[in-house]
Amino acid sequence: MEKQICVIAHDSMKPALVSFLKEREQWLWNRKFVATGLTAEFMEQESMQLQVEHVNPGRNGGFIELEAMVNRDEIAMVLFFRDPEIVQDYEADIVSLVKACIKQNIPLASNPASAELLIIGMIRMEAGRK
Repeated sequence: MEKQICVIAHDSMKPALVSFLKEREQWLWNRKFVATGLTAEFMEQESMQLQVEHVNPGRNGGFIELEAMVNRDEIAMVLFFRDPEIVQDYEADIVSLVKACIKQNIPLASNPASAELLIIGMIRMEAGRK
């Protein structure tokens, strides 16, 4: 089973996430994504040509679903564009997802600069396998 790229963004960061992904769409083509409900919907509204599996919105257990996927080794990396000014009422679920990424050694990016480095690293790793 091919691992998925998990994408999540706070509402104020959704445009930045979509812009980031669109600029790299050629490399991301044929990869599978999983996203919390509202992020997945936003991606689809922006006519992205990427395969996106929906989980529940974060407030409805989406972070818990993603944490379980991380723990089952189904996720290759997590791109979580966070607004540092926002603290959600389900912050404990977010912290649990981050802890699972640390424990399972899953790369986690919280902004476009770190996401860029993760993608460059994955490209280099894949090139070395060929």
